[in-house]
Amino acid sequence: MGRRSLHTADELRELIIGASTELIQDAGLGGLSAREIARRINYSPGTLYNSFENLDDLILTIEGRLLDGLIETLSALPQEGTPREQVHRVANAYLSFAAHNPKLWSLISEHRVPASQGVPASYRQKLETLVGAVEDVLRPLAREREDEDIRRAALALWAGMHAIASLSAADKLSIIAAGDAGALMDDFVGTYLDGFEAARR
Repeated sequence: MGRRSLHTADELRELIIGASTELIQDAGLGGLSAREIARRINYSPGTLYNSFENLDDLILTIEGRLLDGLIETLSALPQEGTPREQVHRVANAYLSFAAHNPKLWSLISEHRVPASQGVPASYRQKLETLVGAVEDVLRPLAREREDEDIRRAALALWAGMHAIASLSAADKLSIIAAGDAGALMDDFVGTYLDGFEAARR
């Protein structure tokens, strides 16, 4: 029996997000369905669509909250050490965050939004914020480089960091290479920074 009268619209929305997050953590994206969400919160499947446009809308909301958590993690990092140390600190925090949320993190790469729906501007802004966090720690190494060059370098560095973090969280790195993902991240970032600093000269 439903519990419609026991929850406000906002409370019901949070129930749906919570149950969906648990489902993904238990079984990945493939375990998510309107019927299973409804079963967990004791509502009818149609109730989901009173709070979200569709499953893609719900998944994007969960992804957005995940990205918010990463943004908060990066913003709380200590601002100390050399510029290179700060870049490595951001990269390792990125890797650690993904490793602690592997099933949820897989949403970022597995979920495809239909072209007809498009990605919300708010979601795009979260990704921009993450690239901006990399740009902030990279900028002290840039010196006389143009803003456009720094932005492009930050985007490339972020993309590499994200790829390593995602492969590690999905346990795909172990298939092709032995060793620690943290060491691989450090190698990648160090090599990229060597090239970045050399190019400015």
